Amino acid sequence: MSRVAKAALVTSLLTTAVVIWGVHFLQNQERETMFQGVLRDDERRREKMRQREQELQESMRKREIYERVQHVSNADPNSS
Repeated sequence: MSRVAKAALVTSLLTTAVVIWGVHFLQNQERETMFQGVLRDDERRREKMRQREQELQESMRKREIYERVQHVSNADPNSS
């Protein structure tokens, strides 16, 4: 085998190894990025639930205040 053929073989093997390593590296980075997205979505969901719970508590508090001030009838207005 000539020296040029050996050099070409070694170069192609090294290039192949670097490309394979690069693809695996990029896949791992992409997987990590996607996982971080899931964590961000979970945090947004928890924050939204917390805000809804606060709004519900505020609404219940306001209703209690309004019911103390105003008389609320349980009669159906459409039954007349």
